[in-house]
Amino acid sequence: MYAIVRTGGKQYRVNEKTVFSVEKLTGEVGETLQLTDVLMVADGDGVTIGQPVVPGATVTATIMEHGLGKKIHGYTYRPTKGTQRHYGHRQPYTKLKVTAITV
Repeated sequence: MYAIVRTGGKQYRVNEKTVFSVEKLTGEVGETLQLTDVLMVADGDGVTIGQPVVPGATVTATIMEHGLGKKIHGYTYRPTKGTQRHYGHRQPYTKLKVTAITV
């Protein structure tokens, strides 16, 4: 059984016991979350597609950790003024582990 879940403006294909990273969510480590934006659920031969979500379907996940992603270096330059700027960014994320998929 697997499901397609939407969170943080992105879509993820998850099975039970799948560990995946999403945009930062509120909550403490060890806390359980209910992801209700389930777009599709597949169970064996049966596939249920939502319009836009499957009614009554939820994915239960626990928060494993919060962290920062890999650093991205950026550079801005304006040739007419001769100005330049270097910057870096680390995107925050939340790592989730799926415990159950219910329809």
